[in-house]
Amino acid sequence: MNRRKFLRAVGWTAASSLAAGAVVAQTATPSTQKDAPVKKLPPRSEVQPLDTWDLASLYPSDQAWEDGFAAWRKQIDGYAAYQGKLADGAEVLAKCLQFDLDVSRAAERLGTYAQLRTCEDQGDSQSQRMRMRFMQAASQAGQASSFIRPEILAIADDRMRTFLDSSAMAPYKLLLSRILRFKPHTLGVKEERLLAMQAEVAASPIQIFRQLNDTDLKFGAVVNERGEPVELSHGTFIVMLSSPSREVRARAFHQYYDQFQAHQNTLAATLNASIQQDIYQAKARGFASSLDAALFPDHVPVSVYDNLIASVHKRLPSLYHYYDVRRRKMGLRDIHHYDTYVPILSELRVRHTWDEAVQTIVAALKPLGDDYGKTLRTGLTTDRWCDRYENRGKQSGAFSAGTYDGKPYILMNYQPDVLDHVFTLAHEGGHSMHTHYSAHNQPFAYYDYSLFVAEVASTFNETLLSRRLQAEAKDDRQRAYLINHEIDSIRATIFRQTMFAEFERLTHASAEAGEPLTLERFKSIYRKLLQEYFGPDFTVDDQLALECFRVPHFYRAFYVYKYATSMSAAIALVDRVLQGGSKELSDYLGLLKGGCSKDPLDLLRDAGVDLEKPGCVDRALERFDTLVQELDTLVGR
Repeated sequence: MNRRKFLRAVGWTAASSLAAGAVVAQTATPSTQKDAPVKKLPPRSEVQPLDTWDLASLYPSDQAWEDGFAAWRKQIDGYAAYQGKLADGAEVLAKCLQFDLDVSRAAERLGTYAQLRTCEDQGDSQSQRMRMRFMQAASQAGQASSFIRPEILAIADDRMRTFLDSSAMAPYKLLLSRILRFKPHTLGVKEERLLAMQAEVAASPIQIFRQLNDTDLKFGAVVNERGEPVELSHGTFIVMLSSPSREVRARAFHQYYDQFQAHQNTLAATLNASIQQDIYQAKARGFASSLDAALFPDHVPVSVYDNLIASVHKRLPSLYHYYDVRRRKMGLRDIHHYDTYVPILSELRVRHTWDEAVQTIVAALKPLGDDYGKTLRTGLTTDRWCDRYENRGKQSGAFSAGTYDGKPYILMNYQPDVLDHVFTLAHEGGHSMHTHYSAHNQPFAYYDYSLFVAEVASTFNETLLSRRLQAEAKDDRQRAYLINHEIDSIRATIFRQTMFAEFERLTHASAEAGEPLTLERFKSIYRKLLQEYFGPDFTVDDQLALECFRVPHFYRAFYVYKYATSMSAAIALVDRVLQGGSKELSDYLGLLKGGCSKDPLDLLRDAGVDLEKPGCVDRALERFDTLVQELDTLVGR
């Protein structure tokens, strides 16, 4: 069975969620009313159905899932009929590949349902049991199917060429060609079976992190700028850092990181285990490094990674300039990380209810055509693609979890007073519409697009939304406010994610060189990067070095760089669509409809951008510099 990714991302897939959120309430002096009632998160049972996703497109009930799961487990036994026979003829091989796709398709549906039920309430034992049983069965399916690649790769080259020319192999030719590309990195039947058997062990670090991060960490309550005690959580943390009150921001920052400091040794051991697993897998398959292994499936050269870091390093002075603008406008003697989330023009009030956010997003995406807008609007309202608000035990962050047979679901923890959550919804809507178009235009074998391409589709939506809001600004102050948001989005998506990517590269390289990744080693590497990316005039709090343990992406490494390359591509593609005509729009929609029918870099070239050349990233950072210059002018008036 192909061990497919059941979720597009875990945690904050919208990179801009790491940017400045926009709260935005009137200035108030924090109160010390300790006797005021704390606003608590509701249990899942009290959430209104319209505010939750409707998983019936996958399974109408847990019992229906149980029935499907039982049937799927029996289906797994069918692999045995093909073992040892794949070299017999093209027809036999074609039947085996189709059987494997059928098993994978059922697994995607089962796995996604179990995962989404778990995300609703991480403390719910029934959904946890469903997910764990699925993972165990998926591991068994992986073991049962582990003979497929080694047998295919053992077929003599001349015989394989005749197979590829067979009409029976026509629907699977691309799939088979991609398997053959892995020939230097595929082991024998016994070795592949052993690797498949440890799939659950390999997933342990991220699961340990999720349980600790989403269930066990308790942050207490913080009094907001209106004197209200609010339960501090991953979701409300962003709200607190967006407060116009610096006292509230600082208190929330330190109180939040106190919990990570209390568990720092456990978190360091967990992250180290994740990195060691990456290195083990790369070595077992004969890759030069874990980075090479991570880039190989997308056929992305290491030069793309290198060019990104080099381009960002050249533009760090523009980032330092922005922090200085922010510090001056906010009237601060020194600037800390908790000062970078609140909008510079914090006295402007911005609030979007859910329906208002949907209306705003659909209007901004009008250049993508009527079908795109109508489908997304329906999905986010009456069709219930989205689980909207935070509840007790719910997984933090946001993601899109699309499948071939079900709706392209979205998890949110939406806060009406955070403008960035409107952008996050647009981002995840981009993922879901990508899945919608891909599933309707590609067979199952070629619909599951690369994560590299996925982030282009989502960031494209954010970019259109930003430009629409800026164009509709009523005055210079509102325009400055929105420019501030776009700057923070680029800062978070290109600069910040590149810093994350550099951290992943440095930590993996350190371990590969034999340097133990102790708690202090992790913090030392991360602290040095913080100082380099924030600049000499930025105050880096000691606790900020603990941030490296709370970023979910670090537990599934070498993913975050795609945010940076994707935003760069999205900026170029938005310009191309807005300045072009029907062909340029058709080219972009072709990217969404293309699935994985081509390698991701080729799909992007067909859409109009080439990420193998540094110019794409350079142009995006030029826009950043231009926006910073304009902001400096506007707020200086």
